[in-house]
Amino acid sequence: MKKSMIWTIAVVMGFSFLGLLYLQLSYIEEMVKMKKEQFDEGVNRSLYQASRNLEVNETLRYLEKDVNETERRAFRQDSVMARSGKLNDVIQHTHQYSVAGKDGTIYSSFELKTITTKPSTVPKAMIIRSDKNSLLEATRSLQEIVRNRYVYQKALLDEVVYNILYTASEKPLKERVNFRMLDQDIRTELLNNGINIPYHVTVSTADGREIYRCPEYTDEGKEYTYKQVLFRNDPSSKMGVVKIHFPDMNSYIFSSVRFMIPSIAFTLVLLITFIFTIVVIFRQKRYTEIKNDFINNMTHELKTPIASISLAAQMLNDESIPKTPSMMTHLGGVISDESKRLRFLVEKVLQMSMFDRKKAVFKRKELDLNELIENISHSFTLRVEHTGGKIITDIEAIDSKIYVDEVHFSNVIHNLMDNAIKYRHPDRPVELMLKTWNDDHHLYFSITDNGLGMKKESLKKIFDKFYRVHTGNKHDVKGFGLGLAYVKTVVTLHQGTIKVDSELGKGTTFTVALPVIKED
Repeated sequence: MKKSMIWTIAVVMGFSFLGLLYLQLSYIEEMVKMKKEQFDEGVNRSLYQASRNLEVNETLRYLEKDVNETERRAFRQDSVMARSGKLNDVIQHTHQYSVAGKDGTIYSSFELKTITTKPSTVPKAMIIRSDKNSLLEATRSLQEIVRNRYVYQKALLDEVVYNILYTASEKPLKERVNFRMLDQDIRTELLNNGINIPYHVTVSTADGREIYRCPEYTDEGKEYTYKQVLFRNDPSSKMGVVKIHFPDMNSYIFSSVRFMIPSIAFTLVLLITFIFTIVVIFRQKRYTEIKNDFINNMTHELKTPIASISLAAQMLNDESIPKTPSMMTHLGGVISDESKRLRFLVEKVLQMSMFDRKKAVFKRKELDLNELIENISHSFTLRVEHTGGKIITDIEAIDSKIYVDEVHFSNVIHNLMDNAIKYRHPDRPVELMLKTWNDDHHLYFSITDNGLGMKKESLKKIFDKFYRVHTGNKHDVKGFGLGLAYVKTVVTLHQGTIKVDSELGKGTTFTVALPVIKED
């Protein structure tokens, strides 16, 4: 499958999953917003109704109080009249009153009694006469009684209203509010609006002085506080404010969208699985390309010694070529050298295979890093001087003892120096700087060159197997892409670390850190 097609499928599938996830999150956001609006409306409605109930109850208390006082005054007056002989007969009228809310709930009821008197003697003319005039006079008399009763009761209610206006608002808020009843009203109204979660309530004056706080009060959830004015028709200085907040409001609101959580979780699992699959596909594709490059490089590397050995064998078999001792020595040397080269290439591949299967066995012993660096630098002196360059060693490590496998660790230094020479800049001689130093916990050595350098994107991959830095159409440097992978593996197995710093066109520095041998 072509890379462009894989990218197209990945982009389409990725946008599909992201779109699905976005729709789910948008749906949840809208549901939460709607639930929050319903919650706010229900709480505000409950608080308004509770404050109205408070005002209605206060009005009823004053009305009942005034009625009772009126009855007592009328009773005292009748008693006086009866003792003086002015009252011949008493007629008592009882009227039932009740106050109900919009939903039909009766908050309070009371009886209003009116007392009238009638004379002991009734004119006989009013009893005997039954003509039209007597009926009209009786009708007028009844209308007068109803009118007097209306005027009396209206005056009574007006007296109560004036009493509330000029007396009730002068009382402290603590005396006007029954906090227990207010709390019960709030709880009842919240239940009527479908809200059944714990809340905390406070009551304060208009200037902010708190006069009541529920016993289980906490500040949790206080950032979402709902408030309602009490006695909103009173002077502003006499008003009160009731405030409530809900510690579990967020849980209550998000409880309505919990059923969406599994859907989002499954979508995320599918998205992660898809991303992982795409990463694996691209990794496998890259490994396939690296494997093909490795096969091509290995083919070219093996062809050269095979071709040399084949040519030497043909010359040995060719009877027309004289078999002088010098010729035989030369051909034998070519066959021997190329055979060694073949063996080295094969062992290099097998060596990495052993590391992959974790079957390599180290023969560790104590070595001196300073001596190892100096010895290997001497072996590369001729190759570097052949290019007109030089090797500089800066030995600063004081405690330079290391516990490593001599062969493998020497190969690490050889590979790093060999790469520095192979990837040298064609327009300037090779300059290598070998340095050692240490601190309390690690022993370091670095190899710095002035070669071609590398791009930043290549630095992340140079320790991967079979990876080789692209040099365009130039293929003058042979190799399998296994050298730095081998170096990384050996250093890691010795509990060390390796890092690389490079700048394109200026050179590269490899730094290896090894643990210091601590004496018991």
